[in-house]
Amino acid sequence: MNTILITGGCGFVGANIAINFKLENPNSKIICLDNLKRRGSELNISRLKQYNIEFVHGDIRNREDLDALPHMDVIIDAAAEPSVLSGIDSTPDYLINTNLIGTINCLNLAVKHKSVFVLLSTSRVYPIKTLNLIPFTESKSRFEINHEINNMVGVSEKGINEDFSLIGARSLYGTSKLSAELLVEEYATFYGLKTIINRCGVLTGPWQMGKIDQGVVVLWLAMHFWKKELGYFGFGGEGKQVRDMLHVQDLYRLLKIQLNDVEKYSGFSWNVGGGNEVSVSLFELTDLCQEITGNKVKINKIKENRVADIPWYITDNSKISNLSGWQPTISKEQILTETFDWMKNNENILKNILG
Repeated sequence: MNTILITGGCGFVGANIAINFKLENPNSKIICLDNLKRRGSELNISRLKQYNIEFVHGDIRNREDLDALPHMDVIIDAAAEPSVLSGIDSTPDYLINTNLIGTINCLNLAVKHKSVFVLLSTSRVYPIKTLNLIPFTESKSRFEINHEINNMVGVSEKGINEDFSLIGARSLYGTSKLSAELLVEEYATFYGLKTIINRCGVLTGPWQMGKIDQGVVVLWLAMHFWKKELGYFGFGGEGKQVRDMLHVQDLYRLLKIQLNDVEKYSGFSWNVGGGNEVSVSLFELTDLCQEITGNKVKINKIKENRVADIPWYITDNSKISNLSGWQPTISKEQILTETFDWMKNNENILKNILG
């Protein structure tokens, strides 16, 4: 891994991965390419410079930007339009051109340089209608699987695994990423590329610029930090919808394992998330945010479901954990405490972005 290219390298995931790789491989050349479209990504330019990581202002939609880059041994495609709502109430052009066409451009670059190719995909490749067929019970604070009547393939007490059905609509975002996954498989087969696909759950931690449609854990904490109103949307308006979350540092640990033994992990798609142990409902997240910030905010209750929303998703990591020994190590409490400390220490520069 002498040279690593990270697309979306000034994004939350890309920048953190780059810094961690550089810290553990100081002689490696790390290049971060980013179009700086997302507000707050510009703050990572100075962070990368501190670690002698090269920043290139470019766009994966533009082949000329990629062709100008030097040889690289590994390409980690972390560039994406990550909003589940993207394209639903507006044109999907940017979404498709980034998540699909951009990935194709990166794959062609990998063929040119014979690079190992890693796609950071998403749990949203799984279809909405089928996820909504999972039988639930309702506890005081969250939805839980009703194991007595669950007979669905790919669902267990551990969560959703890679055998879950991929048939059905999943949002334009999810479809763009699944389409990219299929192209990665084709390139691996017909061009001989070494490829790894990680279907990530909710990634979070310090330096994420959270929004309501992506990065909700950081947004929830930020609204408590700056004492702003929030809302429980859908599923009765009680905030019982559940997600697992994964600290970006735990994702880096997995990438390190995978890239140190590419042959072992190449050619597969892996579900990667926090699992049951690092899962939370919005109701539970509210309690944690109140405890950590000391602030209580008004939360409105909107019963009507939002388009493309699902009540429950927890990642079953069994496939990757059984092969690699990797497990998430950072708890939800630690995730939120670290993020709170980051907000507190950078309040002046974050207020106009997150507050």
